Amino acid sequence: MIRQGRIGDEAGIANIHVESWKSTYKGLVPDSFLNSLNAEKRKPVWKKQLESNSIFVAEENGQIVGFASYGKERTSKHPFYKGELYAMYLLAEHQRKGIGKALLHKIAQELVDQDIHTMLTWAFEENGACQFYEALGGKRIDRAEMIIDGKHLSEVAFGWDTLKNL
Repeated sequence: MIRQGRIGDEAGIANIHVESWKSTYKGLVPDSFLNSLNAEKRKPVWKKQLESNSIFVAEENGQIVGFASYGKERTSKHPFYKGELYAMYLLAEHQRKGIGKALLHKIAQELVDQDIHTMLTWAFEENGACQFYEALGGKRIDRAEMIIDGKHLSEVAFGWDTLKNL
């Protein structure tokens, strides 16, 4: 079940955020950084995001198993792309079940309802999510470098020129 996130979901979202980073990015992001992640410290960040009504959560048997946050594109670096998928994470055991696609579809629908018809998102280039975004019509539009605990990582931006088919 996909539903709008609400106050009270922040602990579940923070836990998924941290656990997803630790499982998805192991070997990519330095262990020193992954070991420093703390769900308790992330709760206030996600509570603030929930207050803006810009998170959808995926539930299974009453438990949050994934989430996605979205809104207006944050940097204005790509003015054609008005919306942005800020983050999407699922617990490892719930990946490859169509939940990510359902979350992305819900976000696209919500952005279109807000008269936003284009979107972008960023992903680590070595992350399997790149194939996911490409399979759903995202095209590579940019690349950036970042450093986490001394390690250089490449990020790729994926853009959708229209959300009507997503």
